[in-house]
Amino acid sequence: MTRALSLHPDRLLPADPGTRAIARALYAGVRALPIVSPHGHCDPAWFATDAPFDNAADLLVAPDHYLLRMLYSQGVPLEALRAPDREGRVFAEPRAAWRVFAAHFHLFRGTPSAIWLNHVFAEVFGLTVALEAGTADLYFDAIGQALATPGFRPRALFDRCGVEVLATTDSPVDTLEHHVAIRASGWGGRVITAYRPDPVIDPEHEAFPAALERFGQITGQDVMGWSGYLEAHRLRRRAFIAAGATSTDHGHPTARTADLARAEAEALFARVAAGRATADEAELFRAQMLTEMAAMSLDDGLVMQIHPGSFRNHNRLLFERFGRDKGADIPTPTDYVRALKPLLDRFGNDAAFSLIVFTLDETSYARELAPLAGHYPALKLGPAWWFNDSPEGMRRFREQTTETAGFSNTVGFNDDTRAFLSIPARHDMARRVDCGFLARLVAEHRMELDDAHALAPELACGLARRAYRLDL
Repeated sequence: MTRALSLHPDRLLPADPGTRAIARALYAGVRALPIVSPHGHCDPAWFATDAPFDNAADLLVAPDHYLLRMLYSQGVPLEALRAPDREGRVFAEPRAAWRVFAAHFHLFRGTPSAIWLNHVFAEVFGLTVALEAGTADLYFDAIGQALATPGFRPRALFDRCGVEVLATTDSPVDTLEHHVAIRASGWGGRVITAYRPDPVIDPEHEAFPAALERFGQITGQDVMGWSGYLEAHRLRRRAFIAAGATSTDHGHPTARTADLARAEAEALFARVAAGRATADEAELFRAQMLTEMAAMSLDDGLVMQIHPGSFRNHNRLLFERFGRDKGADIPTPTDYVRALKPLLDRFGNDAAFSLIVFTLDETSYARELAPLAGHYPALKLGPAWWFNDSPEGMRRFREQTTETAGFSNTVGFNDDTRAFLSIPARHDMARRVDCGFLARLVAEHRMELDDAHALAPELACGLARRAYRLDL
């Protein structure tokens, strides 16, 4: 017998009846607000071509590393899920991959992934029975039929989901042709880019040598010299700004920054460019480049994001076969107080500079990040991220940061996803959790109700608009 799929209207709201009533009223005021997605990893080609999505497996399973990591941990090979290998090959038919996923969907009970997906199934596709092995084909066919209609093309879904702006994250050697096509198409959807220079900043990135060569070709600069290398960054940043960018993004292993004298930086870069840098020198170069990027942000106005603290591609065998972003990234302890000091010594007191710092290390919230964000004019605290963008993770974030940093030194919510249809589900989760947190403050007489009503839309989208300079 199949089970019904239904979304409880009070999901994620407080269990206490009085507090829940306050949260309901707050949520009613923000539920339908536009979605501001200032940081993510969706493919701009979807919106440039507006081609129909192919099938349920490729849309919902293959690009979602949250799903891949759980299934792989339970013995499901990535080949069975249509995860492409390094050559772009897939090894299962779409329906077969979906059947494997459906048969294992019970593994996600109690996880954010189940909440997101059930939201998509019910709210986007109108499905009324639960996903399991026996309903796999029903789901696959229903989703496939919907995707073949005009109302489920990427641009139509973008509009239907109420997305106000969506930022992708692109390599410095990306041609940005899809963003150019979007802007020339006449479509009103706002899809912008963000400058992610890791492939030409991280000497330990597997693409670094080829990316550095391409970096020189695309900019016409001598990127084997320090001056030409920095000028190439400036030129690419201008090209990204022309494609709508308001931010940069840096996914370094640590938050370390450095402020070397020019001669030292030149000598270090010479070793990096020649492929002779040690691991310690590679880390020092990444640290120096964060400070160089901050200086450029002060010049061109791009908001700077740092996403440190992930040991990426921990599973060597999986990385060699499938490459990056297949669910094998693991959080690490991260220092911010000492690591950020060289950068903050130069730029932290300048309100014209904007630095948003994220963490996977929750132990740093109350001890380091909230006090830093609660002091430096240039520093804002990014929301609960990646492993922590869960109901409990979001609550812990608010509980550990609000007393020291308040709300105004945070930047609202961003979804940071590759799975496009999870965007409305993730934002709905964040709004419900934030409304629950505000409701508790009201119920405990720590905040007036009218203040909570003023804050709820700020947390939903207002803070993100301002922090990422999206109103300019």
